[in-house]
Amino acid sequence: MIHGRARVTMGLPASGRRRLRVGACLSLSGRYARFGRQAARALEVWRSLDGAADLIVEDDASDPRTLGQLLPRVAARCDVLLGPYSTRLTREAGQMAAGAGWLLWNHGGSGDDVEAACPGHMVSVPAPASRYAEPFVRHLAAAPDGAPLWIVNGAGSFGRQVAAGAETAARQAGLATVRLGPGGALPSGPPGPWDLFSAGSFEEDVAVIRRARTARVPPRVVCAVAAGVREFPAAAGEAEGTFGVGQWFPGIVRPPALGPAEADFLAAYSALTGAVPDYPAVQAAAAAVLAVHCARLAGGSTRDLLWEAALALDTRTLFGDFRIRPGDGVQMGHQTVLVHWTADGLRAARAPR
Repeated sequence: MIHGRARVTMGLPASGRRRLRVGACLSLSGRYARFGRQAARALEVWRSLDGAADLIVEDDASDPRTLGQLLPRVAARCDVLLGPYSTRLTREAGQMAAGAGWLLWNHGGSGDDVEAACPGHMVSVPAPASRYAEPFVRHLAAAPDGAPLWIVNGAGSFGRQVAAGAETAARQAGLATVRLGPGGALPSGPPGPWDLFSAGSFEEDVAVIRRARTARVPPRVVCAVAAGVREFPAAAGEAEGTFGVGQWFPGIVRPPALGPAEADFLAAYSALTGAVPDYPAVQAAAAAVLAVHCARLAGGSTRDLLWEAALALDTRTLFGDFRIRPGDGVQMGHQTVLVHWTADGLRAARAPR
């Protein structure tokens, strides 16, 4: 179990597999703790299911300076190194990995610039930010009656990249778009219906949706990155009818070729936490699955061995497909998913009628 600032959890031996030490700095406190704690719990669940791994997790407190102090210590104690949660912290960790000669398994930073920033030193598991909106745009394009899509991005680079990808995908699908930055004025009345896509931090998305609901003519269809996780209703109030986008949702992925089956992972996670994980948890577990597989397959944990093993993979975990671009380690195989808040809770989105 994970308790204090220095966190070491021991696994049980499993015959026939090399025992490995997996290390990560995660935000167990601070701004990113909402999902950093989920990632830590998911790694604990993965460790228990793997049975031949030791887990080292330390709290970066959502702070780049704290991360800079702790990550070298964790790297020195582990065989494979997982990145932190958040694009901002992953950017810092990637630069440290490139400078120190490590290989970092990125599960928590999907910014396009971050995924491509450290060729040979970072392997990314999530789909890049610019592809987040693709399933929502396909959903709108399949609807019989279209409306202008208003796209609002948050203040950070992640939101800007998600919004830029949404704008590009919408235009390619023949949808009219209006792009707004943080605090931009939403439609205040006629001439007609409009749709909304919000891409920012969790708090920024919630604020945009609350503001849109008070408009004289509210948006016809609403989608936000924040609505892809289960804490959304508690923060935003009414959630029914809202679409969300994320990196994973239960029941969508085909059976994995590597690592635990989804049902086994979800049962173990529920037993530990009493909850269903969001995608930040599952992508952390998938990174651990892939990292230890490559180390065991390569018979070592040097950067060169792990990088070559990762390049050769075209596989699937409980998180979904995995295949990286050879030049820079950007994730190419994984796809984002569209979800929908209904009267029965969060569900995978259905095609429009």
